[in-house]
Amino acid sequence: QLQLVESGGGLVQPGGSLRLSCAASGFTLDYTSIGWFRQAPGKEREGVSCISFSWSGGRTNYADSVKGRFTVSRDNAKNTVYLQMNSLKPEDTAVYYCALGPSGTACIPSNFGSWGQGTQVTVSS
Repeated sequence: QLQLVESGGGLVQPGGSLRLSCAASGFTLDYTSIGWFRQAPGKEREGVSCISFSWSGGRTNYADSVKGRFTVSRDNAKNTVYLQMNSLKPEDTAVYYCALGPSGTACIPSNFGSWGQGTQVTVSS
């Protein structure tokens, strides 16, 4: 059974760091894309970062708002994708979701069909 499970959210002060995990089961990450998305109260869900796996290797992209602060990576042995978030800001506060899509797809929510349950990230002093 295909499943994505996020973990690692929490409360952190501005400037702090968190690492989110997206554990995949029921499939392998090869030839897929894993996207990280977030949704703040009253706002639409938005793409944060996506990583795409293909025969030529991995490809990543980031929203402008997180470039230089967030890093997406993969652990093959654990079939897990991570989102390392540094220099967190209050505006990063949201529920973060990981989702599965086809390899090479654009990093927009409508292109991803299977979603995790989400993990809350709160950045506040």
